[in-house]
Amino acid sequence: MKFGVVVFPGSNCDHDAWYALSRNLRQQAEFIWHDAANLGNVDAVILPGGFAYGDYLRCGAIAKFSPVMQAVRAFAADGGLVLGICNGFQILAESGLLPGALVRNRGLKFICSPLRLRVETVNSPFTSQAEKGQQLSVPIAHGEGCYVADERTLDELAAEDRVVFRYLDNPNGSARDIAGILNRGRNVMGMMPHPERAADELMGSTDGLVVFKSMVTALAHA
Repeated sequence: MKFGVVVFPGSNCDHDAWYALSRNLRQQAEFIWHDAANLGNVDAVILPGGFAYGDYLRCGAIAKFSPVMQAVRAFAADGGLVLGICNGFQILAESGLLPGALVRNRGLKFICSPLRLRVETVNSPFTSQAEKGQQLSVPIAHGEGCYVADERTLDELAAEDRVVFRYLDNPNGSARDIAGILNRGRNVMGMMPHPERAADELMGSTDGLVVFKSMVTALAHA
């Protein structure tokens, strides 16, 4: 399978995602610069964590206008798998590919720490290799990771089984402990924790690999 990792000016987790895919899972992975007009011949797209230009205004608010995002929208509309991690989640929300928004953490401080997630649904191409209720140890690193949405949207996410992960110890004040969500088509997922930073035994956890393994399995059976 071939994964495209989008690189925005300021991204700092692009190589982490590339390494998890190409070295840990032995999949093809290539970088796609943010001003590219197309994605090339890729099977899935990763919007990595870190930062993007314009985050000083609001995370993802400027990055959503990058030329590559038009290609990402078209790719997602055609059913392509898109995963946004941390800043990538923020960009997906700003782009309208996922509902809600990410705002400043409850304590107004940047948080970088390993924590526990609970898998809420395995009915997705991003978690099919996990078990419902499974606990994962995955780190976070964000200052604006508090997920917010109106009550109607939160109810719809729950009713439609589109909440993928919840925090067991909510570090940032996210509504209903939400750590990751799906779009209605279930082919776009955003998550604040960093699975690529829990993809190698040297990092202390390989729990994050279940996300990428699930994507590979979904693509193999597409």
